[in-house]
Amino acid sequence: MPAGGPMTEAMYYILLVLTMPSHGYQIMALVPKASQGRVHMGPGTLYGVLTRMETERYIEIVEDDGRRKTYAITESGRAALRAETERLQAMLEDQMRWREETKCLKD
Repeated sequence: MPAGGPMTEAMYYILLVLTMPSHGYQIMALVPKASQGRVHMGPGTLYGVLTRMETERYIEIVEDDGRRKTYAITESGRAALRAETERLQAMLEDQMRWREETKCLKD
């Protein structure tokens, strides 16, 4: 997980789609697909997040032809994505457990 705490949705979905190397325009097209239409981002948001994640070494540039850069997730990025996925899963499990426990208390 990033040092600053939980990931934003933009960070999560960018890392998710970068499990397949992609350039900026592809990322903007793939994030809505990966998020089932819930997350859309413009170039300003995308490139701000890419810059931050490159600084944090979660992603790297794997190709730069001068016209566009192709990014890919790093091992550190994969670890952060896995940790965030586990955190979100634990939250869902907590909610389900809590609902079940409190349902029993109301009976």
